[in-house]
Amino acid sequence: MKKFFVFFAVITATLAFSSCAKAPQAEIDAANASMEQAKAAQADVYLEAEFMALQDSMNAVTADIEAQNSKMFGNYDSAKEKLAAITAQSSELVGKTEVKKEEVKEEVAMAQATVAAMMEENQKMVEMAPKGKEGKEAIEAIKSDLAAINASLDEIPALLASNDLMAAQTKANAVQQKAAEINTELKTVLEKYKR
Repeated sequence: MKKFFVFFAVITATLAFSSCAKAPQAEIDAANASMEQAKAAQADVYLEAEFMALQDSMNAVTADIEAQNSKMFGNYDSAKEKLAAITAQSSELVGKTEVKKEEVKEEVAMAQATVAAMMEENQKMVEMAPKGKEGKEAIEAIKSDLAAINASLDEIPALLASNDLMAAQTKANAVQQKAAEINTELKTVLEKYKR
């Protein structure tokens, strides 16, 4: 009977010490490092929703680890799996961010080409526009708008060079919209004038 109690005590002590697992610090560090790499790649700017979802997952895992730390026999198996998934997803996000940056650059380049072609057409239509009393004022206003578009268009390469792609995209889209509005306005005026 005495041997049984000694054996039981040894088994209980072994289980107690083996069950007192420590927080998966290496996995936490790896997940944090990969999240930082994703942020350095600007995933939080170009793929904001995906980055925020990963950040939420990391916060949830951190809360789970804290809860397990407060228990005598904490189990970190689930946290380890989730941290490994976060590390992998963060690494994927870096690649996706680079792809997104290239897409933005292409979109900006296409917008610039479209605006350049539209500006050429707009200049030709301004020359053909009626020069009457009211027409002269309207043409001067349009010329002023065209000059503003050209100035904004000239700012885009500097934004691209400084890697401020989102600002370049925003400016390119605004310039394209304004050039299209003027193009439509000029076409309407010329159609009325032809009648």
